[in-house]
Amino acid sequence: MSVLSKLASVEQAIHNADTYEEYYEASLEHDALSGANEWKAEDKASEYDYKLIRKRVDRLKFAKAHGDPAGLMSVLHEGIHGNLGNIANPEMNHNAKIGTKYLIQEFLDQVCDALRIIYHADENEVDFYEKLSFFEETYHSFGQSCLMLSGGAGLGFFHCGVIKSLVDHDLMPNVISGASAGSIITAMVGTRTDAELHHEISAENIYEKFRKWCIWKGFGKGSLLDSTNLENALIEMFGTTTFEEAYKKTGRKITITVSPADLHQYPRLLNAKTSPNAIITMAVRASTAIPMFFTPVQLKAKNAKGEIHPYIPNRKFCDGSIMADMPFERLARLYGVNHSICSQTNPVAVPFLSRSKKHSKGILSTTKRHAFNLAKMNSIYAFDILENLVGNSSLKLGIHKVRSVVEQQYVGDINIIPQRSLDNVRKVFANPTVEDIAELIKNAEKATWPQLDLIRRNTQISKTFRKYLKLLKKREEQLLSGQHGLRLVKAG
Repeated sequence: MSVLSKLASVEQAIHNADTYEEYYEASLEHDALSGANEWKAEDKASEYDYKLIRKRVDRLKFAKAHGDPAGLMSVLHEGIHGNLGNIANPEMNHNAKIGTKYLIQEFLDQVCDALRIIYHADENEVDFYEKLSFFEETYHSFGQSCLMLSGGAGLGFFHCGVIKSLVDHDLMPNVISGASAGSIITAMVGTRTDAELHHEISAENIYEKFRKWCIWKGFGKGSLLDSTNLENALIEMFGTTTFEEAYKKTGRKITITVSPADLHQYPRLLNAKTSPNAIITMAVRASTAIPMFFTPVQLKAKNAKGEIHPYIPNRKFCDGSIMADMPFERLARLYGVNHSICSQTNPVAVPFLSRSKKHSKGILSTTKRHAFNLAKMNSIYAFDILENLVGNSSLKLGIHKVRSVVEQQYVGDINIIPQRSLDNVRKVFANPTVEDIAELIKNAEKATWPQLDLIRRNTQISKTFRKYLKLLKKREEQLLSGQHGLRLVKAG
């Protein structure tokens, strides 16, 4: 059998894989046949600064060989970041099914091993608070990844498969945002442990909760759909849990986005930092309030006595995906995020998106990209003119929201997108069957598999930082509580 025939056979095996293990083994075989392994073994490539990376690897090895944790700290302090030497260049992701340049992987492994050595360093050489300061400052400058779950109405159940795959492979980012349908899954992730999530995101459980979320109410009744079943499901799932309470339980930094139901307001990101006492149930209900289909919602919060009261009185909010489907820039400011993973099911965006973030090459593709950007800018300009000319406040609000939909960025660094099909159109506004949900979850898992190795590499260092910083913070609490106890003894 020729190499081309073998490659075709392996590609079919990749396509038909029922488990990630099957996908992974077939992908490794593909890399062996296609010549990708030879590409991985050669340091040199025009897409990244291989000389800089080799020099950093050698310096880390030198400091380790001489038992010099302070030297390791110096090397890492010099400017380690997620795209050092352009190692995160998306063009590097298309040469192999699994893995990347061995030099890049060696660099990632050396950095993580250096962090381990620094954490365990003798505290006569590197004292505890020096370690803590190093991990806090360097982790902050390095940044971390976020997961953003888009809107998508009935297609939003696709996110469950993405979450399942990430949890199964211990790759769930610590920062997660959700808009509209994505807000439901984000809230589940933020209020459940990994063990609890396996049950919560099963097709059977999702079906029981949302089998009748879409109930026609009719015209002239405030909204086209009855929200009773949706509200009851959200209350059952999240109760009166606040963002702060959820964070204390899981340690996950979840954000729910909501859009204003009136002019002269901006979209809000609700989370444990910006709105710790806001109730998750009402935040999700607001974020899922698709204009015309569901009525806008007033947010609620819990005071120190546990009493529920209005949050941001006299304001109502609606579908978060209208103005903040993928709020990367604001997450970056809040949590030091510098890399994004997007599960994108928004029917406004999916038909036009590529599954890979790849730079345009050639005159024709570059021209198309610039023509698209120009058309987008002209559309925004036209909406701005219309909004200024229109006097009716309701029409002005409608134009403003359409402008927001056009203006947004709907992709991230890694994009997980459903396969395009006419059947997905039906699922947007339809009560699902168990089979529909199971199919979306399975398709989402398979769509996530090609990204898992890339996600692992892009989160390897930040995950290691987070692990050791968490341990140091725990030790700091113990030290402070011990000192407090000693002061009490002395005072007595």
